[in-house]
Amino acid sequence: MKLSDLENNIKQKKSFLCLGLDTDIEKIPKHLLKLENPVYQFNKSLIDRLHKKIIAVKINTAFYEARGSNGWKDLENTIDYLNSYYPELFTIADAKRADIGNTSNMYAKAFFEKMNFDSVTVSPYMGHDSVKEFLKYENKYVILLALTSNKGAADFQIHNDNYLHVLKESKRWNNSKKIMYVVGATKTDFFRKIRSIVPKSFLLIPGVGSQGGNFEDTVKASTSTTNNIIINISRAIIYASSTTDYLDKAEKALDFYNNKLIK
Repeated sequence: MKLSDLENNIKQKKSFLCLGLDTDIEKIPKHLLKLENPVYQFNKSLIDRLHKKIIAVKINTAFYEARGSNGWKDLENTIDYLNSYYPELFTIADAKRADIGNTSNMYAKAFFEKMNFDSVTVSPYMGHDSVKEFLKYENKYVILLALTSNKGAADFQIHNDNYLHVLKESKRWNNSKKIMYVVGATKTDFFRKIRSIVPKSFLLIPGVGSQGGNFEDTVKASTSTTNNIIINISRAIIYASSTTDYLDKAEKALDFYNNKLIK
């Protein structure tokens, strides 16, 4: 996907929202367990219901990998469905991968070639050679972990302003225009510094909802001259109900956030 397509989708839908499919088979509505491939059917039903009101879908691979080959198949079926029926949605493999060059090359092939995600989250801790393999693909994007929403971000990321070093150093890399950054909604006090370094880069912002990030503060602090943010909400939407009305409740929760943008 071209960034211009993502930007146009944001303008047309008047939304920054990304549907996070952190799908746990133990938390989906029990009546779905009677179906074949209940996790996939849960994902598919949410996508079908909400696609007109979101601009992206993020799949956290850990929730699928934990179930072995069956979970991986659900992941593949979900991304195949998105690519086949909703190609206008920006897709994110929340995999947090990175390793030495030849290993990163395989990770990139898995997520960009085999499964055709638009982007993948990557840890910058091992440096440029662990990231550059992901940056070789046309119209594919790396989302670097910069300043995450968890409390432990203070241990390494905030310490000595390491998150700022990640921003500054990555801007020097080849194809740096393909880099986006993960910045947590619980870190709004840091957004001014972040935007002073990467004013035009897209930010993927988790942490709204169950993790305590405030939606209005996040939007106000994170936007720069363009609408270059993706706000991910997972549990507050997909688990809004555990009964047969889960789609109605999920849409109501989604509307709650989208309506805050329309003033």
